Amino acid sequence: MMRFIVIDGLDGAGKDTHAKLIKKRYENMGEKVIYRSHPENDNPYGRRAKKALLKKGKINHLKASIYYALDVIRSLHLYYRSKEADTLIFVRYLMGVAYLPPKIAWILYHIFSLIFPTTKYMFFLDVSPKESLRRLQERNEHEMFENLEDLKHVREKALRLAKNWHIINTEDNITDVQKKIDKILDQLDKGEKT
Repeated sequence: MMRFIVIDGLDGAGKDTHAKLIKKRYENMGEKVIYRSHPENDNPYGRRAKKALLKKGKINHLKASIYYALDVIRSLHLYYRSKEADTLIFVRYLMGVAYLPPKIAWILYHIFSLIFPTTKYMFFLDVSPKESLRRLQERNEHEMFENLEDLKHVREKALRLAKNWHIINTEDNITDVQKKIDKILDQLDKGEKT
């Protein structure tokens, strides 16, 4: 059975960095890995979600949410249960709802958790909003939620939703954080084989 790994977290928490290290880990074991980082540029939904995220306003917030969801659903349809891979890694998955108002976020998270596949391999990469903002300011593009106030609110909502997730603080250096992730992956992989 294919291993399904989810990497989610606050903007600037190192999701893509650590997901790529996880991908490399399993490829080094001789596995075939499919890696999806949402929103993806290989389809119109992902491109439209990204375009809306780079703008401001409620309409773009709504567009970003809808197109993001469609991009994730498309990835599930195409790659979940794929015979072409041993491991499927999704970067940004269920926690996208944390960018919505609190009550809507809670309802949608629970609905999506019932409808869409979940896994023991769900990691929430946590970072303080101040550190997140510092890291984000080093980037060329800036999305609508990349300000201290929004980052605080999104983090609070996401941590309340991440009850059965492996929560990893990513404020340490990349190597130390990845060692924590690898230790959990080792334990989960052993459990999968028994």
